[in-house]
Amino acid sequence: MYARSFAKRVLSNRSQIVILELAPLPAQMIYNNFTIKPTSLRRISCGFFIWTCWQKFMNDERLISVSQLTGLIKIILEENFDDLLIIGEVSNFKAYPSGHWYFSLKDEDAVISCTMWKSVNYYAKVTPTDGMKVIITGRLTVYPPRGNYQVEVRSIKPAGEGELFVAFEKLKHKLSAEGLFEPEHKKPIPTMPMHIGIVTSPQAAALQDMISVAKRRFPLAELIISPCQVQGAEAPRSIIAAIKELNTLLDRKPVCEVIIIGRGGGSIEDLWAFNDEGVARAIFASAIPVVSGVGHQTDTTIADFVADLRAPTPTAAMELITPNGDDLLQEFAAFRENWFQQIYNQQLDNYDAVIKSMRSIQSSAQRLLNYGSQRLDHAMYKFQEKSRNYMQTRQNLLALLHNKIINASPEGILKKGFVLVEQAGKFAKRSVDLSRTEPFTITFFDGKVRARTSEEER
Repeated sequence: MYARSFAKRVLSNRSQIVILELAPLPAQMIYNNFTIKPTSLRRISCGFFIWTCWQKFMNDERLISVSQLTGLIKIILEENFDDLLIIGEVSNFKAYPSGHWYFSLKDEDAVISCTMWKSVNYYAKVTPTDGMKVIITGRLTVYPPRGNYQVEVRSIKPAGEGELFVAFEKLKHKLSAEGLFEPEHKKPIPTMPMHIGIVTSPQAAALQDMISVAKRRFPLAELIISPCQVQGAEAPRSIIAAIKELNTLLDRKPVCEVIIIGRGGGSIEDLWAFNDEGVARAIFASAIPVVSGVGHQTDTTIADFVADLRAPTPTAAMELITPNGDDLLQEFAAFRENWFQQIYNQQLDNYDAVIKSMRSIQSSAQRLLNYGSQRLDHAMYKFQEKSRNYMQTRQNLLALLHNKIINASPEGILKKGFVLVEQAGKFAKRSVDLSRTEPFTITFFDGKVRARTSEEER
């Protein structure tokens, strides 16, 4: 295992920059005809190597190649700026045939290049356009062939969601300070509930999914549906009323033992009713345990923090609170086959190790592929630029030749002040070619004039 590296410049003008890192290496190495006693050797993913040594170079101890300098910059930037959250305005957006996105992110004072690979932008909920204000997450990377840095974007969303996020964090901090999220307030979930309350829209597809799960896993359970709106301005009041309605059933039979509150996935605006303060306090005040199942696994609402149990989806919520007979049989069989379980766990650990190794290899291959794709896109761009310049040069040459032809034509010559003298169907080149008695025609560029000569004029 390599220790974490660090760098310092020795103040002596006879020393190089030293990168200290513990690693087994030969006692000495030969590099550029100089004997170097390295402290360590570290391989960087982009292909650069940094040798640490105590002996200066003979000619100029501060001499460093462009590739070495770029490699050092790449290490420093990529290791220290690997988790960024940036807001800005999109400009120069280009979607290449390879599927990758290239654009710039700017504000009033600065601009930075951004790259979003095809494998990532495939999952983006929005395609950026020039002028759009967005919030991105990503890491800083260096592109060595051009010596510039860029942001490798992991996610992108409109900046308008940032205001909702601020409101979300403000309410979250307020309720957390009041203790609504504390574990000691969480009510236990019954292991085998016979009466399950559901707070959701009757038209929601999530309701049908929960009913299907209950029938499959525990058909003995009775579902008590308390309908409400799950989206829109009136949704918070409707959700609060539905929770209170199920709590009033405590004085009746049957008694609701657990409540599922939730809906299917959607945008942050669609799920905003579950970030309402009134809804959060209604969940906290419920005497019946509440399980939240709002949106998808990646969605998080205030209701999830207040609820006694959070499920990633409505379907998962029903699965969490309903027992499964098949699972019980499997647990019983596990007691009888404990030795088999131990072997299975060992194989599973080996499998996880293999998967981690494969993911590491895949990640390196993907980085190499992205690097090659970016170089290909850059080459295609240069080829297109040269093609356009070549065609423009040819068009300019054709226009020049066309003008020369026009200027050399009879009409062009007449426009310069010359005239044509015609008599009896023939052009006169000299004055002696004109007859004294017959009229002749003088042709200008804008018309003709009939004339006759006289002896005196000749």
